[in-house]
Amino acid sequence: MNETGNRLPSKLDATSPRAQANRDALREWMEVLHAQEEKIRSGGGTKAIAAQHAKGRLTARERITQLIDPETELLELGLWAAYDMYSEYGGAPAAGVVTGLGRVCGRMCMIIANDATVKAGAFFPMTAKKVLRAQTIALENRIPTLYLVDSAGVFLPLQEDVFPDTDDFGRVFRNNAVMSARGIPQITAIMGMCVAGGAYLPVMTDTILMTEGSGLFLAGPSLVQAAIGQKTDAEELGGAAMHAEISGTVDFHEPDDPSCLARMRALVDMFGDRQASTDRKPFSQIAFNPQQDAPLYPAEDLYTMLNPAPGATSTYEMREIIARLVDRSEFLEYKAEFGRTLICGYARIGGYSVGIVANQKTNQRNTVATGPQAGTQRIEVGGVIYTEAAQKAARFLMDCNQNLVPLLFLHDVNGFMVGKEAEWSGIIRAGAKMVSAVSNSVVPKLTVIIGGSFGAGHYAMCGKAYDPRFVFAWPTARYAVMSGASAATTLAEVRARQLEREGRELTDADRAQIREEIQANYDAQADPRYGASRLWIDSILDPLETRAALITALEACALNPDVPAFHPGILQT
Repeated sequence: MNETGNRLPSKLDATSPRAQANRDALREWMEVLHAQEEKIRSGGGTKAIAAQHAKGRLTARERITQLIDPETELLELGLWAAYDMYSEYGGAPAAGVVTGLGRVCGRMCMIIANDATVKAGAFFPMTAKKVLRAQTIALENRIPTLYLVDSAGVFLPLQEDVFPDTDDFGRVFRNNAVMSARGIPQITAIMGMCVAGGAYLPVMTDTILMTEGSGLFLAGPSLVQAAIGQKTDAEELGGAAMHAEISGTVDFHEPDDPSCLARMRALVDMFGDRQASTDRKPFSQIAFNPQQDAPLYPAEDLYTMLNPAPGATSTYEMREIIARLVDRSEFLEYKAEFGRTLICGYARIGGYSVGIVANQKTNQRNTVATGPQAGTQRIEVGGVIYTEAAQKAARFLMDCNQNLVPLLFLHDVNGFMVGKEAEWSGIIRAGAKMVSAVSNSVVPKLTVIIGGSFGAGHYAMCGKAYDPRFVFAWPTARYAVMSGASAATTLAEVRARQLEREGRELTDADRAQIREEIQANYDAQADPRYGASRLWIDSILDPLETRAALITALEACALNPDVPAFHPGILQT
């Protein structure tokens, strides 16, 4: 796409009072988030970091900095995991493990590093789920995976929530075996403690490194003595020298962290490329120049479009956002005059082709096709999916699957249209068609939650339950069954009736207080930090980082050349 006719024009007035107010509010909000992120990145705090250094060991983040290529950055995933959770145990910043995509000797790798400054790197329930999410991303995209192990094992006070289920600790080792069987390289560096069930992780991977002073054993000295009465010290039981010389478990015995990380880099540098050897590149990619192919409009404009205040309503032209994300601001729009509350079309991001499905946030004028108002004009509310929009999107999704074009969903959706006219037009049937097309898509799917993502609209726009390869969110994101205001109105009325049945007389002030309390709680749960803490979101992005994150994600998706045959199943017609 190099025709100037495909370039998106911009009518955004970034100097308008509303734009400036949005920019100032979002900048202030970003300052708060960045401060919270820095606190999370400090792990267990200065004392715990000092204790780690006193052992002659680097912290997880220091190790990652030495491991990845100079002047590159880690695309961190799951930073907010366990945020505001486990307070009764002192918290678990970032769930005690760092995960993300980084370049090692030019190769994209998934990196999973235990943070020993957080409860000795013990696995909380969210720790296991975060590692599993990183492995899932690596599996889906065939990304080589590097583990930096420094963990005391399961956090015993919460063992019942870590140990037994399909999305708990044991699944990590199952994934190790599956990844190996699928030819996804895995290297583990044991750089501290690796005990109990966690000892299986390194041995289930392809290559094992171990530093002097580390420990690898199924049971530590105290447990061994309690179980069988045998007295032994940690080094004799499972130290690096023993495993290098006697058990033969480790492949490389390294004196310290820096030498171990250098060795790991050398091993990654030896990797071949299965995709290159088969010459199978299913997704279109063209040569890309970061300067010449950049969007025509400044990324800073993205700050001006949405009001970050909880419950705020933002009306903006979604094409203005697309114009600041795609190469050269070129966008080939599909069925532009039909189903206008959804925007569909083709673009390139970082040279990779993508099919974009995005909610239009300005009201649209449309001719009613069916039902009692057929032939008349109506105003369609921005952010709402109408019958025609769902039909258009379903067809576009099928075209992208047919033509092997990865999908990008940009969310700011209130849900599907309701009411007599919508029902007569077959909104349920059209919505089911769109959801079915999303469900059966075989091409990679990326999701960015920009604003609201409510109700069944969240599903139709490829929410977490529909297997997007990556889920990103802006700080302005909000998602739940419905908006906080709508939920508060409904739930407050239910609560008021319940209290009145119990004999209590409510004043208008009482009703207002009930509503405010419910909305405050609902808004807190719709906050992207709440979702990110539970791994519903992989990363909360500064809007300015969106394009770079999408380029990295598309590159990761392209590592897996195998695309199953597309079978859309039975579609409602």
